[in-house]
Amino acid sequence: MPIIVNLDVMMARRKMKMKDLADAVDISQTNLSLLKNSHVRGIRFNTLAKLCKVLDCQPGDILEYKED
Repeated sequence: MPIIVNLDVMMARRKMKMKDLADAVDISQTNLSLLKNSHVRGIRFNTLAKLCKVLDCQPGDILEYKED
């Protein structure tokens, strides 16, 4: 898949645990884990915006496009 999810990188940079991020964004740890491991087909802009606000980053810091 050409879209890479760098959520784990941003969480490590911010020293944030998955439980804390899930609580702050108001999504389940299971859904956050699925997103972190690229096991989702899409993400709502609202969720992406919350992630960016909590992690103090831009969407491009979380999502990356790479050609196969």
